Amino acid sequence: MKRAELVSHIHERRSFLCVGLDPELSKLPPHLLDTADPVFEFNRQIIDATRDYCVAYKPNLAFFEAMGPSGWVSFERTVNHIGKSHFIIADAKRGDIGNTSRMYADAFYNRYGCDAVTVAPYMGEDSLSPFLETPEKWAVVLALTSNKGSDNFQRLQLSTNEPLWETVLRQTATWGTPENTMFVVGATHPDAFRRVREIVPDHFLLVPGVGAQGGDLAGTCRYGLNRETGLLINSSRGIIYADNSVHFAEKAAEEARKLQSEMAAFL
Repeated sequence: MKRAELVSHIHERRSFLCVGLDPELSKLPPHLLDTADPVFEFNRQIIDATRDYCVAYKPNLAFFEAMGPSGWVSFERTVNHIGKSHFIIADAKRGDIGNTSRMYADAFYNRYGCDAVTVAPYMGEDSLSPFLETPEKWAVVLALTSNKGSDNFQRLQLSTNEPLWETVLRQTATWGTPENTMFVVGATHPDAFRRVREIVPDHFLLVPGVGAQGGDLAGTCRYGLNRETGLLINSSRGIIYADNSVHFAEKAAEEARKLQSEMAAFL
């Protein structure tokens, strides 16, 4: 998906919400477990209930891979059901030597039809460049993540007197463009968004951590929004596991609608 199309969807739907799909069998509503493909059925109902309130979906590959071959079938069915109307991020956190990354990119972009893949920059430019070579596809680079352990390495102070995450942001921004590169910046680090925007004023940011992890939407928007919005706010558990009954999809829609309404005010 081209950047202009993504921006258009944001303004049409008055939303920059990304719904994370983390289908864990033990957390699915019990009545779905007797269906032929419980994970897909769960995802299908969540997607159908929330698609009017969001612009993107982020299936997390760990929850599909854990099921073996059937999980990959569920993943493909999920991506196909989302279709072309929404931006699809394969949350796979890949990143390896060039020829391996090229296979990962080919798998998610061409085999499965995703728009973007989350990637880890630790191995350097040649590990990310294959994700930047396909037109209208995006690398979503881990910069400052929302988990507690991000302090272990990402905030380490370098000899340049800046934390490691700033160097990652600055360097990787030169490998791609705002048309094909996004950065993951967690909503649990609201103090960092002002600095992020000084370094990458035009790029889109994928922001996890709003909702179950305690991130603040208002704080994120205060410094994170740019002239073309520039944010995809992800919510996973707060939406998809808002209810565990036969009405789970209705409750998911309600939670997505709440976030969409807040986002419309910021837009």
